[in-house]
Amino acid sequence: MAKITTAFKSLITEERNERTMDLDTLGTPDLVKRIQDEDVEVARAVQAVTEEIAKAVDLAAEALAKGGRMLYFGAGTSGRLGVLDATECSPTFGVEPTLIQAWIAGGKEAMFQSFENAEDSLELGEEDATKANITDKDVVVGITASGRTPYVFGALRKAKANGAMVIAIVNNPITDLLAVSDVTIAALVGPEAITGSTRMKAGTAQKMILNLLSTCTMVRLGKVFENLMVDLKPTNDKLRERALSIICTVCDVPRAIAEGSLVASNNRVKTAILMLKRKIGRATAEELLTRSHNSLRKALATEVVPAKTE
Repeated sequence: MAKITTAFKSLITEERNERTMDLDTLGTPDLVKRIQDEDVEVARAVQAVTEEIAKAVDLAAEALAKGGRMLYFGAGTSGRLGVLDATECSPTFGVEPTLIQAWIAGGKEAMFQSFENAEDSLELGEEDATKANITDKDVVVGITASGRTPYVFGALRKAKANGAMVIAIVNNPITDLLAVSDVTIAALVGPEAITGSTRMKAGTAQKMILNLLSTCTMVRLGKVFENLMVDLKPTNDKLRERALSIICTVCDVPRAIAEGSLVASNNRVKTAILMLKRKIGRATAEELLTRSHNSLRKALATEVVPAKTE
């Protein structure tokens, strides 16, 4: 037990923060400011690992372009952040829900109820990785502040054995995951304001890194034109309004024209834009996108070959 305790306390994320020793004595405004002061360090820590994040983006984009998937594995806060990021990719970028997946120790119920003991199971991580049918086409991302969570290690070890590329997102410099990861992103945010509460600075850093990883990967895959989410799925009123706004902006047309093109395109923003900008039918626009590897920018400049059905 002594060895475990020593190893545990050696983690940066478990050290006591000398700047917050008096939290329980502060008035509310000072308490809020003191914790905010710690949060300021998070962006700097994430910026310091820009090169590693870029390497991870290139790995992910290459894997997805070749028909692979990106899968997140985490426990507790880290697992929930993975679920949040994966879930939001489908409506934002128009990808299938299976393309970016998230697995959390304890399963779906762990999103709403704590199953902290589940993170201690190496076997459970391996089992979930097996259920995910990971292959050498996939890229697998482990998320753990300590870098030593058995569930995550088990999942990543299984993924590596199956030939997948492995990315680790951690908040300590020396971790067990170094042995199995191709890229390690270690955002060193330092001790938490409340000792060991890694849902705070470590969690915020993980959220920022996941945002960067998924968003930049989608940009590389042609899901963004300029800074517009041209592959979004208009599945509710807000997203439909956003889709119409994008079409109006890119094509410089009134709303009524944008609405007509969106309907004619089967609610596909890229297709609608091409139909208006290139003055072509839906089938030709879709064929143009296919030849341009789903890049709207390339499709706008590629020679038009009328589809046979038009």
